[in-house]
Amino acid sequence: MTVLGWLQILLVLVAVVAAAIPLGRYIAKVMSGERTFMTPVIAPVERVFYALSGVDAKREQGWRSYTLAMLAFSAAGLFSLYALQRLQGYLPLNPQGFDGVDPALAFNSAVSFITNTNWQNYGGETTMSHLTQMAGLTVHNFVSAATGLAMAFALIRAFTRSEAKTIGNFWVDLTRGVLYLLLPLSIVLALVMVAGGIPQTLLASVEATTLEGAKQVISVGPVASQEAIKELGTNGGGFFNANSAHPFEGPSAWVVMLEAFSLLLVPVASVIAFGRLVGNWREGRSLLATMGIVLILGVTVLYAAETFGNPILTALGVDGAAGNLEGKELRFGQALTALFSVGTTGTSTGSVVAMHDSFTPLGGLVPLFNMLMGCITPGGVGAGIYGILVLAVITVFVAGLMVGRTPEYLGKKIETREMKLAMLAILIYPLLVLGFTGVSVMLKTGLDSLNNSGPHGLSEILYAFASTTANNGSAFGGLTGNTLWYNTTLGLAMFFGRFAYVVPVLALAGSVAVKRKAPASVGTFPTDGPLFVGLLLGIIVILYLLQYFPVLALGPIVEHFAMLAGKAY
Repeated sequence: MTVLGWLQILLVLVAVVAAAIPLGRYIAKVMSGERTFMTPVIAPVERVFYALSGVDAKREQGWRSYTLAMLAFSAAGLFSLYALQRLQGYLPLNPQGFDGVDPALAFNSAVSFITNTNWQNYGGETTMSHLTQMAGLTVHNFVSAATGLAMAFALIRAFTRSEAKTIGNFWVDLTRGVLYLLLPLSIVLALVMVAGGIPQTLLASVEATTLEGAKQVISVGPVASQEAIKELGTNGGGFFNANSAHPFEGPSAWVVMLEAFSLLLVPVASVIAFGRLVGNWREGRSLLATMGIVLILGVTVLYAAETFGNPILTALGVDGAAGNLEGKELRFGQALTALFSVGTTGTSTGSVVAMHDSFTPLGGLVPLFNMLMGCITPGGVGAGIYGILVLAVITVFVAGLMVGRTPEYLGKKIETREMKLAMLAILIYPLLVLGFTGVSVMLKTGLDSLNNSGPHGLSEILYAFASTTANNGSAFGGLTGNTLWYNTTLGLAMFFGRFAYVVPVLALAGSVAVKRKAPASVGTFPTDGPLFVGLLLGIIVILYLLQYFPVLALGPIVEHFAMLAGKAY
């Protein structure tokens, strides 16, 4: 670890917080329907969309109607994106002449992009036409992120209202999230990325002459536009197979730092917006402090593990001072790699600048554990807020048991129904991750896709299901996922990881909204200070470390001790 490396990390994090404060205020106004500086420009367009779709913007929905609208919209997106991939061979804007995508792969990719996962069992430049990339994948980068944002603020409204039967209007929340937030930010960021060297063209490829005089055909396309929303929407779906490690997605260290900044920006701003909407900025600060502690701890462990390196390579005469540079872009080094990898798995982004499969065992453990927690530090667009709020509900319930009082959070009593819904949501992840991983390691078809044996092979399978269930989308890199087994099971993990989680969350919103909001009293457990932060961190450790410790012990932890003993996998 170096001073310069820590300065890079500090520069990005300080810039994120500085930009997130005004953006958080803006998001709070947008999602509460207040007038902003963008209203004169966007409001007329917004009204046109409502008129064309028959939406009454003033009519709110109860949690059931809100949930059904979200599910119907997602189902329409799933079927249309599947059809677009299957039929791309007959459609325009296909300069490469690609055929339709295989049915199993098309299913996996459609589920991936409508759930904001963006897991890719394909190489974008060799599989998807420009039309599929733009009208299919990029569009869902916007609307899947806006869907997550909508659900988060539906839950926030439930805590701010008293004896309410409605939690907002899904169609309005979706539209405003795209028009007022994601689209303007993406336009600006895409232009900056073009200036930074990322291509934006409808050409299929360009021909270059190498230093040896040979001709090389290089794939290009509308990269910058997808790159911008990929990071801002915490999507992660890269135009190229190598994702942000590709020189056309990460042409320089400055661009990669901008991408790391962009993927953290909206999640952090959403937490600040939460504090503003509940009327107490300290509430948002306590959640953000919890997220920040976990993120910085993860960066520190990953950075240290990768700079310490692999003692097996050191014994073979490799320069130990260089640490583990395998699988990393040398222009970025371990510091920026550590920040980007922890940021992309602490959110649900999933874009990568290094091959996580090449990390040391403890280095690989960090992004893996981030996803096993559900990508809540600071989380995806929207998903981070409702994920951490579910944990906050459990935390105040535990605190209530300690002091013998009915627990409250933000003036709402947390009772049996709320706890059942919160625990139902929490248990979805281990059921899917451990269930699918356990079955995969018992089947030949699951093991045939492995690149490594032993504990590292287990980590590859575990990482894949952790990534898809948490709607992250990053890959360890050593697992061949484009098979019937993994296309199907990973698709199911993405589907249920999104919808089997958010339906109980929206039901929780409905249950909380109808309760009377009571003012804080002397006996109310404070949720805006260090005590709550410490207890919330404790709940995170208890819930996730205890659930996953056995499988982590069989994977990265035992691999670490094997590495120290001189054995590699």
